[in-house]
Amino acid sequence: MLDTANPLSLNIKKQPDDVTCGPTCLQAVYNYFGDDISLTDVISEVKQLRSGGTLGVLLGNHALSRGYKVTIYTYNLSTFDPSWFKGDVDISAKLKLQLAAKPKAKKLKTATKAYLKFLSNGGEIKFEELTPSLLKSFLSNGVPVLTGLSATFLYESPREIGDFEIQFDDIKGSPSGHFVVINGFDHKEAFVADPLESNPISEKQYYKVSFHKLINSIMLGVMTYDANLLIIHPKNIYA
Repeated sequence: MLDTANPLSLNIKKQPDDVTCGPTCLQAVYNYFGDDISLTDVISEVKQLRSGGTLGVLLGNHALSRGYKVTIYTYNLSTFDPSWFKGDVDISAKLKLQLAAKPKAKKLKTATKAYLKFLSNGGEIKFEELTPSLLKSFLSNGVPVLTGLSATFLYESPREIGDFEIQFDDIKGSPSGHFVVINGFDHKEAFVADPLESNPISEKQYYKVSFHKLINSIMLGVMTYDANLLIIHPKNIYA
């Protein structure tokens, strides 16, 4: 159980470049659970997008391949329709129908293939209101939360240009996504472990933000195919 005065003991490394925040967060979660796979191995094994970076579901697929239980809480309305989570709905079938109806959506195609693999390998996808209580429920049981969010909103930084080498450009730029790990909380704030060492809001990789700021950042991740929580843990805990 988490003592709210002290965050979970999560050791996050510095991401090696502008596009490896996801694998760096994933390696930190593995390390927290005693899995000593190296960051180099995680980076080499997690599928990367052609435009750089990765998707939360691709991180989830890697965790499933290592025997973890993985649940994704999604807020990405570009990929999932809320009605799919009401009643007995075959989400895999819906994803296939959607892709057939939108054949020119390249990123949707990549995401859909990854989600179909995720579901077939035992991953779960849930759609539930994002609240401080939801986040606290995982942390209170000793499970860190890996999340994809909007770096642009979290950092209040200029939008960005470039795929593998990022530059700030408030005119030409687009919103940027990012992965961090939530590893604790107190009454009003969440503790964040950030793989970006030189980030715009903290001189350290560990800092606190208000729950309102964090939740807004996660929800605005929908602009970059983020907006999700990855709940990853060994199958023998937090069943």
